[in-house]
Amino acid sequence: MEINKQNYVDIAERVIKDLIKTDKSGKAKLSLSTSKIRNILSMVSALYTDAQHTRGEKLSEDMVGRVQYLRMRIAYEAGREGRENAVKEFANTAELLPRISEIGNSRQKLLLFCNYMEALVAYHKFYGGD
Repeated sequence: MEINKQNYVDIAERVIKDLIKTDKSGKAKLSLSTSKIRNILSMVSALYTDAQHTRGEKLSEDMVGRVQYLRMRIAYEAGREGRENAVKEFANTAELLPRISEIGNSRQKLLLFCNYMEALVAYHKFYGGD
């Protein structure tokens, strides 16, 4: 489902709810650690700040390159973990890589993606992420 200004918060909440698993003791838990999700958010936050200060609707070549770097870093983080790969499950469930690809050189799409990431982190915390 495509995110927009009206639905990105609801989609983020649904993604985090989908990641909640029941452990051996029957307790609901998120396997994705806060540090992993915050590492991704810190990269996104830097892009967000710079995009807010950008004039016009198109991103500079440098900003487009930084967006592509973010996509590569998420792919790397998703691929580097072992058998229980919480980052990969998170990236796939949240559709992070395709959503980043959709940004292209659009400032508005980048800002929306950044808001979506912030909503994911907020609901991760709300639903008990470590």
